Formats: sequence, C-alpha cells, structure tokens
Amino acid sequence: MSKDAKIATLIPLPSLDNQGKLGRSHESPHFHFVDSHAHLDMDDFDPDRDEVIGRAYQAGVRAILCPMDVTSLKSIQTTLEMGSRHPHVYSAAGVHPHQAKLFNPDFLSRIKEFARDKNVVAIGEIGLDFHYDFSSPDEQRAAFRAQLALAKDLRCPAIIHSRNAGREIAAAVREEYFYSGGVLHCFTEDWEFAKTMLDWNFFISFSGILTFANAQPLRDIAQMLPLSKILIETDSPYLTPAPFRGIKKRNEPALVIETARVLADLKKVSVAEIAQATTQNFYRAFRIPDPGSQPHI
Repeated sequence: MSKDAKIATLIPLPSLDNQGKLGRSHESPHFHFVDSHAHLDMDDFDPDRDEVIGRAYQAGVRAILCPMDVTSLKSIQTTLEMGSRHPHVYSAAGVHPHQAKLFNPDFLSRIKEFARDKNVVAIGEIGLDFHYDFSSPDEQRAAFRAQLALAKDLRCPAIIHSRNAGREIAAAVREEYFYSGGVLHCFTEDWEFAKTMLDWNFFISFSGILTFANAQPLRDIAQMLPLSKILIETDSPYLTPAPFRGIKKRNEPALVIETARVLADLKKVSVAEIAQATTQNFYRAFRIPDPGSQPHI
C-alpha cells in the first residue's frame, strides 16, 4: 500500500457542501477537543475570525490557545480582545524566533506585564528555528535564553518552537535548569529530543503534519510517546491536515480533529479517548482548572 493510500484509510475523505464548507464530519461530536496552538491573531482571519471560532465550537473544540507576538501591536490587541470576548481562547506572550532580530530587553517587561492576565497561560512562542533565516542564529539564541530565564523567574510554562535546533533547545533548558515545563509545539524533531524534553516536564504537541503522507517518521515518534504527554494543535492558518490539504488553503481550529483521528489510529484507541486525553493534558500543561465538559469558546 502506498503512503498516500495508507493515509486515506486513516482519514476518510471529507464531504463538502455546494459552498465548499465543512460537511458532516466536522459537526459537534459528543466529546471535546482543544486546539493547543492557533494563530488566530493573523491577518488571514481578519475577515471572519468570529465565524472561525464559531465553527470550532460546532466541531467540538472546547478551547484554543493563541500565542501573541509582543513585537506587534496588532497581534497584542487582537489576541487580548479575543480573550475578553471568548474566555476559553487562551493566549501566551513572547517573541517568536523569526522576530528575534527585533528583540530587546524592554520586551521582557512587556511579557511580564501580560503574564499577569488570567488568560495568558504561558511564555511563548519562543525558541530557535535554524531552517529559516528571518533572524540570525545569534539573535535567536539571545532572545530565547532571555525569555526562558523570564519564564523560569515567573514559574510559567514555555511554548517552544524548535526546528533543526533540538540539541540547542535541550541544552538551554538543561543549563537554565528550567523545570516549569510547557509544550514543544508543532513537533518535528527526533525521538531522542522528545525523550529528553519529557524529562524536563514538557508535553509534545502534534499538528496537521502528522497526517501528511511523508510524515511516517513523525508518526513513529507519536506512536512511541505516552498519550499522557501528547497535545494536538492546528498551528492555523498553516499546515492544513489531510484530507483537506489542497482543498482548503487556510487551516483553522475546527480541523484539529483530523490530527486526533490519525493519533487514534496510531494508538489503537478511539477518537473519543484521544479527545479526552489531549484535553486533560492541555489543562495540566498550562495549569488551567478544567472548566468541565462543555465548550465555551
């Protein structure tokens, strides 16, 4: 069986209505999900942000975490406004490695102030990305180390972005003696890095990449990880999962169920069990009191 055929067996092709909207497979189930990482502050969602959140609700998504970019006034305003209107759209505050060239110590005071907001549940997204060169490696290292130290001082979880940088991320966490934990978001690194970060109280979050035909090595890692340490996310508007990849250009939180479906197949459990476990893991990772069984976004 080809990889594409194998993926098709994991996730049945969706039905779309005559307007191209999501069909029956994304109506609200009897269990609930959390999208642990979605950039709903981005311009892509300006025309219909509330409708996107509404579709997530209808698909059974209980909560969403939207990291704000503290170098962008628009990101700050949009994220905080979402949180005020939708109490279970949580946020985090940080300088992304792509914006590390803009980082200066004044941003630490800004992050610290935002961290006082009850809906800001982590420092992030922070980290290192050696695939792209939007900021130099040294600029990224300086911004990451400073923010990790702040998260340690505040005893806050960190949301870490790591691309081709696993060894340096692990070294920084170890040298900082960072035991506040958090999440490795949109995980694409290797098994050794995943194991190391579990020892430092981190959860591993999988995006729609888990559904891609060429992602078997990542699925192997997901299969080996304990379900008690796994989260799911969309990383919207990016990384639209199969089978919507190529059908829908923009990803959105309602599609997080597709990653859950693949994970359920890998773990040989029901989608409901994946939903329950990853939702509970989200609230544990970010130390949020579980609000109960009803979604309120």
